[in-house]
Order: sequence, then structure tokens, then C-alpha cells
Amino acid sequence: MSKLSAYPITRKWPASHPDRIQLYSLPTPNGVKASIMLEETGLPYEPHLVSFETNDQMSPEFLSLNPNNKIPAIIDPDGPGGRPLALFESGAILIYLAEKSGKFMPDDPAARYETIQWLMFQMGGIGPMFGQLGFFHKFAGKEYEDKRPRDRYAAESRRLLGVLNQRLEGRQWVMGDDYTIADIAILPWVRNLIGFYGAGDLVGIQDFPNVTRAVDALVARPAVARGLEIPRRNPQPA
Repeated sequence: MSKLSAYPITRKWPASHPDRIQLYSLPTPNGVKASIMLEETGLPYEPHLVSFETNDQMSPEFLSLNPNNKIPAIIDPDGPGGRPLALFESGAILIYLAEKSGKFMPDDPAARYETIQWLMFQMGGIGPMFGQLGFFHKFAGKEYEDKRPRDRYAAESRRLLGVLNQRLEGRQWVMGDDYTIADIAILPWVRNLIGFYGAGDLVGIQDFPNVTRAVDALVARPAVARGLEIPRRNPQPA
């Protein structure tokens, strides 16, 4: 019997390769953290598209894996001790995959915690603030006559970009010369802010050259280019 058969989510998204990490996701800024990391590490995995258009994230099968109905989520059939491990929350997934692969997390304990610190900076600040700005600038919020909510999130997003720009001064990546999970977490959100959300002018992105340089370096990585498109929104028939 497959180690995955105990998980109800596999009834909706059957595993063609049950020996691989199963990824349930969508190529959003949070979703691509997992797919980029999997591509960068080379860990074998199988992606499954969780479509928001059909409310897949609210299905009983998905909620059985992540009761918070957010992507990404994974099941590793070969988790710690050889037992299956199910995880949600993109930050937890990044830490787990870094430790499993031995990549993109410093070995030095102090540097490790500093990397996690910047991961938390993304999860607690950049992600929520950029997401709110996207709502008020691009989506339903743009119809509000009162622009104070949008301007509040624009100002906070600009402040966060300033913190990141200062951190990247004289550094190739957030942690210096070494590319880490902090970059994988933070930089796709900046890319989304100025790309998909179209908020570059609103936050004055030209004032943060260290940030844009790092984003350009990120998307130039072949594994990132692949990860940004996984899972495909319109998968082709086999």
C-alpha cells in the first residue's frame, strides 16, 4: 500500500509517482516559493494544480491537508524517520526542504537564524502588505473612492522596500554571497508587486536599485524560471 493512501487529498489529486514529494500549489508568490525551492534542490516531486477558479482550496480533500485553505502544501512520503510528513505554510516548507536537501540554508547556527529572521520578515511584512496593496490597487479595492487604505499599504510597502534595499547594499543576496531561502521567499513577492500588481510606480520602485538588481538576478536563474511556471495553470493533456 502506498504511504500516501492514508491522505484524503490523494483521492482528488492521485499521485502518479507516490515515491516523490507531492506539491499542491498554484504559481502565486507564495506558491512559487515551494516550486522554486524544489527545482533548485533537485528533490524529486510531483506538482498538482490547486485551482482557485474552481475553489479547489475549499474542497474537503484539500482542507484535510491544510485546514487554513492556503497554498502551497506538500506531502513527503519519505519524511523524517522514513515516515510520511504533510506540511503547509510556505515558510515551514522552505525550512524543511532546506534541511532535507542540505541546500540554501547556512550551516553556521548564527547565520541560520539570521536567514530565518529574513524569512519571517517576508512572511510577517512583505507578503501581507504587498498582498493588501495588490487588492486595493489592482483588484476590487481599486473601485473604492477612499484611497486611504491603498495609500496606507503603499506607504508601508515602500518602507519595507527601503529596509530590503538597505540590507542588499553591498550584498549580492540577502545573506551576502550565498543564495538562500530568504531570497526565494522575498524576491518573488517583489516581482509580483511590480509585475502582476502593476504597483511599481505607486511605490517608486526606481528608488530601490538594490532590490530590482536582486530580482533580476533571481529570475535569471534557470531553476527559478522553471519554478515560476509550476504547477502550470493550464496543464496540457498527457
